[in-house]
Amino acid sequence: MKIEAQHVVSLTYDLYVNNDQGTEELVESATLEQPLTFLFGAGQMLPKFEENLSTLSTGDAYDFRLSAEDAYGEINEEAVANLPKEMFQGQDLPEIGSILPLQDNQGNHFQGQVVSIAEDGVIVDLNHPMAGQALHFKGNIVNVRPATPEELAHGHAHGPDGHHHH
Repeated sequence: MKIEAQHVVSLTYDLYVNNDQGTEELVESATLEQPLTFLFGAGQMLPKFEENLSTLSTGDAYDFRLSAEDAYGEINEEAVANLPKEMFQGQDLPEIGSILPLQDNQGNHFQGQVVSIAEDGVIVDLNHPMAGQALHFKGNIVNVRPATPEELAHGHAHGPDGHHHH
């Protein structure tokens, strides 16, 4: 079956990014046992990722690259926050390099990576961990099926066979 909007797509992928040595390094995979399953066209995936898959059908292999701009954006040097140390009262200060789950005033969840500990606070980089990186995806389309009315109502896929909620 061909991939179309309002279809549920299951696929395997290997995601490669260039490491500091300039060679490609595998950073994430979805396997046949644990494929990535998503509702196509629902805005859950990177738009350019979906665009690259839009001509494919069940059983097709794919191999494409996304520029940093088309993926998670370039690194924004200003996307840094200084978290007051009071936030960490009663617990140890996080280590440099650790990832903190954060929430903004609108209730949006995101992650920040601790870059340094200052006298009065913890300096956190809010860029997506893959910002500034070109992504290379390789994989296969495992299955394509029309979404169920329930999935369309919820705006996301319910697992490969459509029943379980995570």
